[in-house]
Amino acid sequence: MGATTDKLKGAANSAVGKAKEAVGKESGDPKLAAKGAAQDTKGKVQKAKGEVKDAIENA
Repeated sequence: MGATTDKLKGAANSAVGKAKEAVGKESGDPKLAAKGAAQDTKGKVQKAKGEVKDAIENA
């Protein structure tokens, strides 16, 4: 995957994860909240990976 793709997918994963986490907390579903938090983290890592790729490509 390219840097832009990683950044976009990472941002999407993070946004969906945050939404799942919020819904899980509001509905009292700790499993959904935990899955959302994990997806948010995955998205942040994926976005950072894209930023690193971008920096390497532009160096």
